[in-house]
Amino acid sequence: MKLKLDLHDIFNKGQEIDRALRGIIDEAIQKKAATVEIIPGKGSGALKKKVLRFLDQREIKQLYHRVEKDGDNWGRLFVHFKHNESTGRRGRGR
Repeated sequence: MKLKLDLHDIFNKGQEIDRALRGIIDEAIQKKAATVEIIPGKGSGALKKKVLRFLDQREIKQLYHRVEKDGDNWGRLFVHFKHNESTGRRGRGR
């Protein structure tokens, strides 16, 4: 399962962006999605940097496996998850 979050509509609303990102991460964990596609758009790159800073926070980083920048479309990121069957959270081993 893959979830998608397009940030175009809220690109200039900082708190809404953080809420939307946290919401999609929580939904991925709940639904045991393998991947979340986040679309900050191409623009100036400021929103993409904000998304990457959000994902790099310690309490968020422990929830996913890795982040992949799309080589074909630099306005898109993929967040990959490995879920532990018993808890729904990612496993400790990498």
